[in-house]
Amino acid sequence: MSQSGKLYLIPTVLSADALFSLPPYITDTVRQLRIFFVENERTARRFLKALDRSIDIDSLQLLLMNEHHPPDTARAKKLLQEGHSIGVISEAGCPAVADPGNLVVQAAHQVQATVVPLVGPNSMLLALMASGMNGQNFQFVGYLPVKPLDRAKAIKDLESTSAKKQQTQLFIEAPYRNNQLLKDILQNTSDRTLLCVAADLTAPTEYIRTQTIAQWKKDTSDFHKRPAIFLLYAGQ
Repeated sequence: MSQSGKLYLIPTVLSADALFSLPPYITDTVRQLRIFFVENERTARRFLKALDRSIDIDSLQLLLMNEHHPPDTARAKKLLQEGHSIGVISEAGCPAVADPGNLVVQAAHQVQATVVPLVGPNSMLLALMASGMNGQNFQFVGYLPVKPLDRAKAIKDLESTSAKKQQTQLFIEAPYRNNQLLKDILQNTSDRTLLCVAADLTAPTEYIRTQTIAQWKKDTSDFHKRPAIFLLYAGQ
């Protein structure tokens, strides 16, 4: 029986200006792979070409994995069992964190293939590091509900949990809804609670600010269509 292939989790940049943030060994790894599961084919092609212009993109197999096109895990298992190594590339940051790449990772474990996570930028950890909030006890909850009443309840619950557990709460929103989310946070939390907004991480326009809700109510910052992480802390 041939040795199983390996599954490499390949981080991508958070902004087009941040290739410097990737260790050189990521490029070395990518050069050896011919099969990739990708969240967005066009973005993945652009990223691979930016890593090394000599890569023959058309010779690669780019298999989709996103909310509209779940990854073909049966195919992933078969390829790994046949000895083919596979790369996983998400839209931005680290694969399998808040994206469908975790299903490919599950498939690799099911056939006892080696999974290799590679070092690279992660927006949640960068935001947590820069927030000044509790980095020893935190929770990432992904997207909050869209319906106003459900969202208001979720925000209040997160604030309550943060106060009770001294726990930093991290969450995200589709960039075009950021300003509405900020408005909802300001309407449903105590003036003393801390909020950090970390937008455009690693880009020239990077913005990171932590202040109380009372201070945010006087702030005129615009986060429309800017990738952002929101962090809430009511444990002080």
